[in-house]
Amino acid sequence: MLSTHITAAFRQHFSSAPVLVRAPGRVNLIGEHTDYNGGFVLPAAIDKEILFAIALNGTSSARLYSYDNQEHYTTELANVQPGQPHWANYLKGVVAQFQKRGVTVPGFDCVFGGNVPIGAGMSSSAAVECGLAFALNELLGTNLERMDLARMAQLAEHEFAGVQCGIMDQFASLFGRPRQVVRLDCRSLEYEYFPFDTQACHIVLCNSGVKHSLASSEYNTRRQECEQGVSVLQRHYPQISSLRDVTLQQLAAHQSEISEVVYRRCRYVVEENQRVVTACHELVAGNLAAFGQQMYASHAGLRDDYEVSCPELDVLVEAARPLPGVYGARMMGGGFGGCTINLVVPAQVESFVAAMKAAYQQQLGRELETYQTTIVGGVQVLEPAVVPS
Repeated sequence: MLSTHITAAFRQHFSSAPVLVRAPGRVNLIGEHTDYNGGFVLPAAIDKEILFAIALNGTSSARLYSYDNQEHYTTELANVQPGQPHWANYLKGVVAQFQKRGVTVPGFDCVFGGNVPIGAGMSSSAAVECGLAFALNELLGTNLERMDLARMAQLAEHEFAGVQCGIMDQFASLFGRPRQVVRLDCRSLEYEYFPFDTQACHIVLCNSGVKHSLASSEYNTRRQECEQGVSVLQRHYPQISSLRDVTLQQLAAHQSEISEVVYRRCRYVVEENQRVVTACHELVAGNLAAFGQQMYASHAGLRDDYEVSCPELDVLVEAARPLPGVYGARMMGGGFGGCTINLVVPAQVESFVAAMKAAYQQQLGRELETYQTTIVGGVQVLEPAVVPS
């Protein structure tokens, strides 16, 4: 078990008895690239997770050990700065957020590791940030709310990892519930849970095997393009603060004032917000087939209007479409690689995986890795860690 390995590693490298915290990765069923535009998203926490064993050490240093990289790193807490190794930035960024709130962070020892695939769009970075934020909140008795921890984890990624992410990933890791998806309004931060019938439908992720080398730079470009569209529309509609406020009619009325590329970016976001709302109605109605149609439409928009897909992701979505028991499929995450998310009838999962592997090999000559995931609860302290003697 992962928890046993992490606690054993902690005992090997450090001496005290740690607190053990589990922080899940996430999937996003629909609502991609809407979060930083003040829109709606529909994520869920999943059973791929990062585990933390952490304890105060009575010094002024954080002694970190990445179990997956088999790598140590120590930093003085009085002056945390981004640097190398890159993995430590996610942790140092969280410490800096506590310090910005006036919290003195004493020295601590930390071993962390997990099974969230890196680069597959399941938000391993958010799990790392949220796990440490939650653990420090427990150890230091700071009594911060989960939403505060989500904001702090998001800012850690902005300021120390250099990615201007929205808040969805951190929110999903902290606010997940078993057998439910959660619709987050990324502007007001209001949220609502919707039932997800894990007996009727399984989530299968197909990893394109393509690393999103373009994702960070293109992500920031997409943000700028959306902001350009908003600035033009604000001249006519001062009440607009983000694409969340824009209707397709308003966008069409001023299409001539916006470049063709920016128009398509904005149209995608406006339509995707509506798809999330529609998809939630279908979940309540128990109509998974109609929910799946919104997923296919989401992928088409990401491919054609937002242009963040890639040939490998497109092949996977089209290969899934005709297979028996598939409700819907689309690319998930920032784009340019990573996974597709597929909703599949449980009895058909095995044949689905076999067919997808064969299709990917046949069409692109590539091996396909797949993951079956379950929707679980958010970040939590596990039972007091049993440390092997």
